[in-house]
Amino acid sequence: MNRKQVRQILKDTDYIHTSGTPEELKTAEYLKAACEKLGAAAHLEAFPVDMAEVKAASLTVTLPGGAKRDIPCKGYKLCGSGEVRAPFLYLPDTDPASLSKAKGCIVMLDTGIGFYTYRDLLENGAQGIVTYDGNINFADRDIDHKELRPYVVGELPKLAAVSINAKDAFELVKMGAAEAEIRVEQKEYKGESHDVIAELPGETDEWIVMTAHYDTTPLSRGSYDNMSGCIGLLAVIDALHGIKHRYGLRFIFCGSEERGLLGSKAYVAAHEEELPKIALNINLDMIGTYMGRFIARVSAEEGLVQYIRYFASIRGFGIKASMGVYSSDSTPFADKGVPAFSFARLAGGNMAPIHNRYDTPAVLSDKQILEDCAFITAFTKEMACAVKCPVKREIPEKVKKELDEYLGRKRRED
Repeated sequence: MNRKQVRQILKDTDYIHTSGTPEELKTAEYLKAACEKLGAAAHLEAFPVDMAEVKAASLTVTLPGGAKRDIPCKGYKLCGSGEVRAPFLYLPDTDPASLSKAKGCIVMLDTGIGFYTYRDLLENGAQGIVTYDGNINFADRDIDHKELRPYVVGELPKLAAVSINAKDAFELVKMGAAEAEIRVEQKEYKGESHDVIAELPGETDEWIVMTAHYDTTPLSRGSYDNMSGCIGLLAVIDALHGIKHRYGLRFIFCGSEERGLLGSKAYVAAHEEELPKIALNINLDMIGTYMGRFIARVSAEEGLVQYIRYFASIRGFGIKASMGVYSSDSTPFADKGVPAFSFARLAGGNMAPIHNRYDTPAVLSDKQILEDCAFITAFTKEMACAVKCPVKREIPEKVKKELDEYLGRKRRED
């Protein structure tokens, strides 16, 4: 992999490609062809996803004195269709005291709509939800097209929800909006997303599985998050194809990660019988930025944390390794008992923002991508060529607790 190849991949995939869309499938087919060109057999594996087409959405607020104002918004996908009118309440926190004020109100949150947040809002009588994103100091007035995720709602009633820009959210609070009316009309249906799976067989029937997601959010072209990680997988294929290794190498380019790790969840569910043969999962999610530190978040034994630190130190490669759960495709593997971890170079929102229009090839350094890929390749080769992968096949209790919290099985204690 060289700089010219890196730039070509970034150029070829420089468009929005969200879950379940023709653009996501186009990207999947592109990655499949790229794997095959590098000498790895590859195929697409489909899985179902919930989809929605929002036909109309509106948010009208009543100001003190009775004046009405229409606020630009986008309806949440999968929140159903309908309309609701109620007092408007800005809810900066979701502690019990704050939630006690939500009864009968349309609430505006500073956060997203998580599993327990949604249940708390329903239990406290909220009638509708407004969220916002963006920055009041940025020139754009972009609005993210969010969704009420099915695993969040479950069998509970759906609340009408819209998303607005941060500038309008600030003005609503500043002006003391008294009442709001939300209207959403949409068509919900079943769609299809895909994982791209490529393999370099080894001498044994055991595997090192590498993952990276390739889908984007609705506002983002996803160069950093996460075509950079996909380039990392391709670089490993390029470097290790034709080299003898004991463990097979399987590469999964995951679809629909941005909607709750759907691609990796679909993979571990469909291949549960094969999981005992996976010795380790190495996930890549965002590498190669001009600025930012390289991290490893390890959902496995402490020994692997120390080994990663030593391995990086020997090569003069700066890294911060720690034990815990990373919000990416390593998590479903760890949840099934497979030792897993994620590599990432985290630049921060001011230097390389994600999930918005500013995630473009411009934030990525060809030199840093190749340096990150070289380290990732060296580590992967070390594991793939091991006589026996030394990582214990057990998930520490600390990590199990974090998995339960992350996946909504238990409420976070804080």
